Amino acid sequence: MGVPLKNPLILGACNYSNSLDKLKEAEKAGVSAVVFRSLFEEQIQLEDYQLGKDLEAYNERHAEMINLFPNIEHGGPKEHLFKLKQVVDALEIPVFASLNALYKETWVDYAQQLEETGIAGLELNFFAVPRDFEKSGHDVILQQLEALKAVKDKVKVPVSVKLSPFYTNVLKTIKDFDQAGADAFILFNRLFEPDIDVEAEKHVSPWNLSTHSDHRLAIRYIGLSYGNIGASVAANNGVYEGTDIVKMILAGASAVQAVSTFYHHGLGHARSMLEELESWMDRKGYKQISDFQGTLSAKSINDPFVYKRAQYIDMLLKSVELFSM
Repeated sequence: MGVPLKNPLILGACNYSNSLDKLKEAEKAGVSAVVFRSLFEEQIQLEDYQLGKDLEAYNERHAEMINLFPNIEHGGPKEHLFKLKQVVDALEIPVFASLNALYKETWVDYAQQLEETGIAGLELNFFAVPRDFEKSGHDVILQQLEALKAVKDKVKVPVSVKLSPFYTNVLKTIKDFDQAGADAFILFNRLFEPDIDVEAEKHVSPWNLSTHSDHRLAIRYIGLSYGNIGASVAANNGVYEGTDIVKMILAGASAVQAVSTFYHHGLGHARSMLEELESWMDRKGYKQISDFQGTLSAKSINDPFVYKRAQYIDMLLKSVELFSM
């Protein structure tokens, strides 16, 4: 989004943000920037509701008792903002904030408060879990576009948009957000997926880490977007090794965000990923990222079917021929 980085590897939003020591470890291992964990308005509202419920639990238990506790209000985003400011002041690399709000007004309000901490940029984490049978997908997109425009109108830091892959036409959505002023895209966010424990017969919350193969979806849409939009694109999901960074840049990405690989291998793995990237570049004779960025995007290759489903059908037909021999 126009912010200079020393390399393409960014630590994505995650619970490592809760520890300043961990973030310093990531910085020492070589990551070029960090995205502080997301500020979720929905979580703030839930905590506010729970606080009110707890404080009122013992009210009016006695004839002369009205309130057991004094009136106390939830602190809202203050704790989040305080910790974010500490991180911004402590790290030498750029720090980005991430936000998911519910209403246009709160998108703007929280964005302005996040900007005041000194962040290098803001990531709007757009996702919408369908809850209303009457609300169309078009309405959801319009609401998100209005939020982006409103935030862009009020903050000076660059603003990126983190999207899910579940839009009917992801490319049209990317184009719409690009025209609405998004400075960058992160493809894609990882949504919570509920599961069921069949023995206990209850819902459970699984540890939803990405898998190595998850990066292929990002490759498709980065490869199709490169050269067709004004904003830059960062890859997210399934970036585990240095070769994955190479793949994303060849498709057209400017940077990548990684999280799951660090949970598996530790934050020191960033050093290995960057060494692998540098080794590949040396072997190929590339001096800088721009030398090979987008060279395998849809716009740069002759084969029009690489990024389209027809290629997959062709592969299936070839596999049938192979197994019938």
